[in-house]
Amino acid sequence: MTGKDAYLKVENLTKMFGDFTALEDISLEVFEGEFVCFLGPSGCGKTTLLRAIAGLDIQTHGRVEQAGKDISGLPPLERDFGIVFQSYALFPNLTVHQNVAYGLVSRKTSKPEIDARVAELLESVGLVDQEDKYPAQLSGGQQQRVALSRALATKPGLLLLDEPLSALDAKVRIRLRHEIKALQHQLGVTTIMVTHDQEEALTMADRIVVINEGVIEQVGTPQDIYSRPVNPFVADFIGTMNFLSGVAGNQAQVRLGDIELTTNNCPDGIQKDDAITVCIRPEDIATRGVTPDTENAVPTVIETLEFLGSFYRASLAVQDAGETTIRADFSINLVRDLDIKEGQEFTVALPSDHIRVYGEIFTHADDLI
Repeated sequence: MTGKDAYLKVENLTKMFGDFTALEDISLEVFEGEFVCFLGPSGCGKTTLLRAIAGLDIQTHGRVEQAGKDISGLPPLERDFGIVFQSYALFPNLTVHQNVAYGLVSRKTSKPEIDARVAELLESVGLVDQEDKYPAQLSGGQQQRVALSRALATKPGLLLLDEPLSALDAKVRIRLRHEIKALQHQLGVTTIMVTHDQEEALTMADRIVVINEGVIEQVGTPQDIYSRPVNPFVADFIGTMNFLSGVAGNQAQVRLGDIELTTNNCPDGIQKDDAITVCIRPEDIATRGVTPDTENAVPTVIETLEFLGSFYRASLAVQDAGETTIRADFSINLVRDLDIKEGQEFTVALPSDHIRVYGEIFTHADDLI
């Protein structure tokens, strides 16, 4: 996005609820046409940030600018956005057509224009034959499509989505997230979506903003966030990660017990013999063609094999590394071809490009170590 002016700017935004700081000094830029996801655990502040942008919860300090205009103190009705809530918030006594047309009627748009816009949107979301029905006659997925159409009816510059898919069942959620992304791309509307679902964020967003305890931990593309997490929190929150307690060695070396590993991702400032956290994702562990001479070869014993449909998740006790246990993903073909079973010895490799090192110890309840 370098060289482009930001469509939405949030500068040094803080939101207090009494003595509680919900958001602390948030600064963020969103560019025109982007699909940005605010991602984080429950209570992290992501919905509060969305509501501050919408003017539904005015910030305590800081500034919000949209399309070059300072909107920091404007009420919601004077801001250029459409919003979709988790609860749909449709008018139960209005038909689908009337719900979608609501904002246009409020703006005193002519009836022919309203009918044309409603027809266009309902066609886009596949509801052309539902316009005379009431919300109670629709499925959850259909209701959410109506809510999305209503939010887009006035052609807002900014579309805000507050966990719009969380109330739907899994299959509908997967289908609708693809439809929303396709519609957003087709219309080119700048979109911000709040979600706690990492899969939604990874599949839908151009960029992800990871929020934790009222601060931004990392901003980046889905690939950046997943492959290059800046700290243990992001590494743990996005995907599955092995967290191994180690000690820094010389230069790009780390030690797990008596095992010495090479890594290409050791940050500056770590000194020899510092306590560190060594991270690698289960799918990045090499399993085929590994010999004791392979770089970063690690002898293990297979403790458990958990069948997960398309692959096995193995729990491996690392020999010569105390009580260290790592998780690795084994393909169905690997398990079948090598007749892999629980209890057998098996050498894997931790590729240096995929090992990440953090100069802090990170533990949580689900750690295997």
